[in-house]
Amino acid sequence: MLTIPEDTRQLFVSADRFRIRQVIVNLIVNSVKYGKIAGETKIRFYDVGDTVLIEIADNGIGISKKHLPRLFERFYRVDKGRSREQGGTGLGLAIVKHIIEAHNQTIEVMSTEDVGTVFSFMLKKG
Repeated sequence: MLTIPEDTRQLFVSADRFRIRQVIVNLIVNSVKYGKIAGETKIRFYDVGDTVLIEIADNGIGISKKHLPRLFERFYRVDKGRSREQGGTGLGLAIVKHIIEAHNQTIEVMSTEDVGTVFSFMLKKG
């Protein structure tokens, strides 16, 4: 299930539309791919002064703490066996990080195994 916030007022950011769409799509696809059956993905936007905080959160399988430091490395895979059957190159999160850094921002991840994961980043308001 994909949840959209009830507060639907518009927030404008200064960003490359195509690249930020790529970031959000990648994070949503990962959320679904590694989610639980009948799981939930939430996309949240927070107005924070001169920036907007964007969160992609799920109640999926989570990521072990030992993998978090390397999560954004090129070709790094948390579960190498399952990655083959689910496809992908191991580049998605590295590309996400590169795009966010090109916007002079950082991406953060919080995760707990069997509870879920939250990816978050900020963009300057437009």
